[in-house]
Amino acid sequence: MNNNMSPAGSLERLRALDKERMHISRAAALLQWDQETFLPSGGIEERAEQLAVLEGLAHEKLVHREVGELLDRLSDVLSLNDAGMLLNTQDGFPVGDFIRVLRRDYEKAVKIPVDFVRECAKAEGLSQAAWVEARKQKDFTAFAPHLEKMLNFARQKAEFWGWEKSRLYDGLLDYYEPSLGVKELTAIFGPLRDRLQLLLRKITEKPRPGDVFLHHNFEKAKQEAFCREVLSGIGFDGTRGRLDISAHPFTTTLGFNDVRITTRYAVSDPLSGLFSVIHESGHAFYELGLDNALQYSCLAEGTSMGIHESQSRLWENVIGRSRAFWEPWFSRLQDCFSAELGETDFDSFYRTVNTIVPGPIRVEADEVSYSLHIILRFELEEKLLSGKLEVNELPEAWNAGMKDYLGVECTDDAEGVLQDVHWSMGAFGYFPSYALGNLYALQIWDTLNEEIGPVDTMLQRREYGDIHSWLKDNIHCKGRSKEPAELIREVTGRSLSADSFFRYIEQKYSELYGI
Repeated sequence: MNNNMSPAGSLERLRALDKERMHISRAAALLQWDQETFLPSGGIEERAEQLAVLEGLAHEKLVHREVGELLDRLSDVLSLNDAGMLLNTQDGFPVGDFIRVLRRDYEKAVKIPVDFVRECAKAEGLSQAAWVEARKQKDFTAFAPHLEKMLNFARQKAEFWGWEKSRLYDGLLDYYEPSLGVKELTAIFGPLRDRLQLLLRKITEKPRPGDVFLHHNFEKAKQEAFCREVLSGIGFDGTRGRLDISAHPFTTTLGFNDVRITTRYAVSDPLSGLFSVIHESGHAFYELGLDNALQYSCLAEGTSMGIHESQSRLWENVIGRSRAFWEPWFSRLQDCFSAELGETDFDSFYRTVNTIVPGPIRVEADEVSYSLHIILRFELEEKLLSGKLEVNELPEAWNAGMKDYLGVECTDDAEGVLQDVHWSMGAFGYFPSYALGNLYALQIWDTLNEEIGPVDTMLQRREYGDIHSWLKDNIHCKGRSKEPAELIREVTGRSLSADSFFRYIEQKYSELYGI
């Protein structure tokens, strides 16, 4: 590194290095997307090696000695604005936030050996492929050795980061939602679990609305056509992304103008694939709403997975399951499936969309039971990471938890312990983000309604522009320049709370079920 380089030159060089790393990471994401969508089975092992190479290169870029030296130099000059040095914000780019976030990423990454990164990436590719096959065969034992490996990698990663053996799960949770560890999440999830179980019992004592139209066969091609119409209608820009099919719905960002989403279709239920599409579109809107100034930098991502999930849960549930949303869309669904929907009237359809029936599948869970799925996974992860639960004991513990929390019995491993892709990816600590997303979403939604309402009128007219603009201006455009706790306080005026969520969910379902 040139020691005579000016602060401006140092910043330019650091941003160039970060840009190169981002490009490599996006290339790896493209290979991962392809693995989940179009890769032939014969290419799985080679793909795992390709991913290992790219992940290793990206890691080397991040931990290069020059990056650390540039960060040190720029950190020293940020406070010298009056002397003609760097400004904390330069041409719309938040220099101070960039250095803060990149330093955090650097200090985490520099503790992890590059050989470990490559080994982990290769194992992850093989693990995901094994999970897909085990799920098809409904056989957890075929996947168990891969899960054991991914758990060991997760433990080692947390140890590299400096977490004590008794707090390894805290380290993994911090990666997805900074400052929220086991203690903090337990304090949130305990009351959430108890109150949701109480509401669930009250609801299940009431007559269940009919859903006879869901027991027909809905042609997948027609489902896809309707999903694409809704996706375009709610504002997804097809020139900056695409929709495909995968074993498990997901969203991935391959570039500033290239965000991919996937779904899956069930012939017996046209709503399953649709709500997955709407859910993933919420993630995509976040990624596509980033400020142009953040492009090619470590700031060009969501600030946390909880905030990210708030956007997908907001679009899927708060908007997508609302009466106002369906008033203009129901007739289009009827046009697509006139024979299958028969004489179904709008009120019956709306009640079916919001039917509360605890089931085994998380991604198909209703608004009341969904967070109970997440709390169970959180508790199982904590036990797995701490060694309180062995991998071979996981199916039994899973089934017992589903029975206890939801009153549901899983018929096989595919609808039980193998239903989610996250553990095959080594994404331990991710699951709590979904429940946190529900809480963030309603707190954000209350503020949005106060500032731009009446939102229901906009939904009835299929006018989503003001909603997109508000979310972009207040959340999306900021990327990682704000910490999640700081962002939620800035947007809503208060720290994270379950108050808005409970007010919404108890009012909505008390009215629907006459509680």
